[in-house]
Amino acid sequence: MQAAPFSTTRLDACPLDPVHADEMARVLADPALYTYTGGAPEDTDTLRARYERQAAGSPDPGELWWNWVLRVRGDGCLAGYVQATVRGGTAEAAWVVGAGRQGRGYGKEAARGLVTHLLGTAGVRTVLAHIHPAHAASAAVARAAGLAPTRERVDGEVRWRRDAP
Repeated sequence: MQAAPFSTTRLDACPLDPVHADEMARVLADPALYTYTGGAPEDTDTLRARYERQAAGSPDPGELWWNWVLRVRGDGCLAGYVQATVRGGTAEAAWVVGAGRQGRGYGKEAARGLVTHLLGTAGVRTVLAHIHPAHAASAAVARAAGLAPTRERVDGEVRWRRDAP
């Protein structure tokens, strides 16, 4: 099952396609984006290869990979991405907004839209996110999406959680 598109007030979440790699390489080019997650910016070819793997889906039939790029309707440009790995009734979510688009509320809007979309999907009852304890901006995004921190740690990151009502 592929990711279904969804929209928020200012953003369209479009299913990831390898053709997005050129623009996304520019969106994700700032090394500061990787301070808490590790890694470094990828060139267009490397990003395109990764997007091809992600768009093909998980090799595990019990796991779904849903990935979206975020297009700002006001100017038609990409601003970042959201993603979820879905296993059974649990979705592990993540979000990234490019450095040039931060500070405008896109992260909170995208994460709220993602969580609402996931919990509205048949079978998803729990949304999780893993956030570095020092990453205050990402924690604020999680809180805005209705997630709450738990006492659990995974690879040094705080597990955040929201359950369906």
